[in-house]
Amino acid sequence: MFAGVAGFGVTFATMFRKVATEEYPEEKRPTQPRFHGRHQLNRHPDGLEKCVGCELCAWACPADAIFVEGANNDDAAGERFSPGERYGRVYQINYLRCIFCGLCIEACPTRALTMTNEYELADNNRADLIFTKDQLLGPIQSGMLPAPHPMVDGMVERDYYMGKVDGATDAQRAWVDADANHEADRQDKFDPKTRDEGTPSMSAVATGSRNFANQDRGFDRSHAVGGAPDELVAEGGPAGEKKSQEPRDRALLDSETRE
Repeated sequence: MFAGVAGFGVTFATMFRKVATEEYPEEKRPTQPRFHGRHQLNRHPDGLEKCVGCELCAWACPADAIFVEGANNDDAAGERFSPGERYGRVYQINYLRCIFCGLCIEACPTRALTMTNEYELADNNRADLIFTKDQLLGPIQSGMLPAPHPMVDGMVERDYYMGKVDGATDAQRAWVDADANHEADRQDKFDPKTRDEGTPSMSAVATGSRNFANQDRGFDRSHAVGGAPDELVAEGGPAGEKKSQEPRDRALLDSETRE
């Protein structure tokens, strides 16, 4: 009798104790400053990217989770994304493979790749767990301009990594504004509202191309199954000739049998 009461005593005593279970995600546990979370591609103070497309992070990754494709900066075409000779044109991290070991961070020679404290990466689609460059780039902060844009006048690549650049200059802002206006003019030229009525729209051209492709596929399909087009049969083509010869062969056999 007293054993049952003693058991309830333990239950009642536990009810008034402080709960150790954390109610996630309502209450999130703070992480340490050096926590290995989601990666981030950093920028220079003026907005240019620190990544030079060297692919050392991809070579250092033991899980083969990083894919990098570098390209050359082109000042003549207004396509400068980093202060170096090259930049990372394509950058992908497959978080289905990543083990968050941090070896890619140690291999990066420009401190372009670091790890944040973000750890909520779960998703219901495997394809969404392959993060691209747009998702990994750090946000534009105060004093930065989105790339591409020229380097700071009088500065070289070494000056960027020595901390001599502290933000975008007026010349860089003027270049970005001029490039934005030029891009807006180009968009106006291809705007359907400003296009001449005699010029076919891109949607009409695409629709015609799809119809033409469907016609070609239908024509090829009739030959692929070993059949012949209806026009050939109706006009006495190869299949029609074969059908018309069958009665003649039967007549010859009948005449030979009578003889």
